[in-house]
Amino acid sequence: TKVYREYEECKDRLCEQPELKLRVDDFRRKNYEIQTRTYQDNVYDEMERFQRESEYLRDIPVVHDFLAAELALCRMIQKVTATIVEAVSEDFD
Repeated sequence: TKVYREYEECKDRLCEQPELKLRVDDFRRKNYEIQTRTYQDNVYDEMERFQRESEYLRDIPVVHDFLAAELALCRMIQKVTATIVEAVSEDFD
């Protein structure tokens, strides 16, 4: 799809800068960890702090483009998954 091709192009551009790619991977890992923690008391405060600390990274055009393309790909996958789940659940009605 166009969404996937855009993601791959953005990923390739990011991979041309290995040090920046490592920083982005670290950002993505920390973001995932914050969002999946269930034992944390104040996830919103931590997420806000994390967003402020990583703003400089997200302002780099190649990073911004990659993260936007990744988000678009994730949303596309979510829609596909929802369509499949809906189709399968109709079989049980």
